[in-house]
Amino acid sequence: MKVDDPSVLAELSAAFADYERALMENTAALDRLFWDAPQTVRYGVGENLYGFEAIAAFRRARAGGAPARTLTRTVLTSFGDAFGQASTEYVRTGGVAIGRQSQTWVKFDGAWRIVAAHVSQMADFS
Repeated sequence: MKVDDPSVLAELSAAFADYERALMENTAALDRLFWDAPQTVRYGVGENLYGFEAIAAFRRARAGGAPARTLTRTVLTSFGDAFGQASTEYVRTGGVAIGRQSQTWVKFDGAWRIVAAHVSQMADFS
């Protein structure tokens, strides 16, 4: 298995950038980036979501979308041509919280999808 094949890593990087853009804009594109299956899991700062439907419902109900943030360190790794991991640290705008996010990505029929995600905060300065 090839780790970090440049072309696969470029695809994964583009998918991760799409996610970050959609998250900050609170667009419906977020739904398309998660695997539409009951096995998809997202653990958030204050919620545990099991299945695509629960994740999509959470996004629709979240008024105003995710708080603005700046990514400070991101590590993307691809394994073979259809599996990848994204880990990033971020600071919420205004420096009120430092957090981290991890995502497991799988390519289904040529499209990268998140199958598992975890978001947590390390510090709250408010």
